[in-house]
Amino acid sequence: MTMLVERTPHHVAAGLSARLSLTPHTALPGQLDGAWWPRSRDLAVELPALCATLDSAWGRITNITVNPARWPLIPRKVPVTGHTVHVGWFSEQDPDKVILLSRSMGRWDLLVIPPETPPAAAARLMTAAALPGSVLTAGALMAAEAATGSTRDVRGGEDDWETEGGACMSPFGPSAGPLPAGSGR
Repeated sequence: MTMLVERTPHHVAAGLSARLSLTPHTALPGQLDGAWWPRSRDLAVELPALCATLDSAWGRITNITVNPARWPLIPRKVPVTGHTVHVGWFSEQDPDKVILLSRSMGRWDLLVIPPETPPAAAARLMTAAALPGSVLTAGALMAAEAATGSTRDVRGGEDDWETEGGACMSPFGPSAGPLPAGSGR
């Protein structure tokens, strides 16, 4: 079962909270340890809320790395209740991932869901990123959502009916053509 955490630390302005979905503790290591859905692209505002929430669950976060492709400004340090977190960047890091380090507990990799993502898509991504033992990377999850989820959210059921075209369906998707005569269907 995944855990959704939404708490507002005392030092963060009302209305801003860390939206997280974390992988449950299991023996199945995966590519990701969960997902984070920030409310903006302002790391100076978003990271303190994230760290304050995770400090109680994972131990004190000391360092964070991001890819600069998704963040307009990257502060070198952010204040968190009782300590300071150092922030760094690596252009080689997956742009859809944030890496958090704790001296006492190790490393965690979280999918970063863009702030402008619709709630239904964010919920799908948060669930997928928190699956124990998943081999999907942050980039693969975002690409899969872009390829499949967005079209489903935009079109209604009637559009699906009208454009489906009567193609024969198999568990693996549409078939190449109609079923042969006498196939019993």
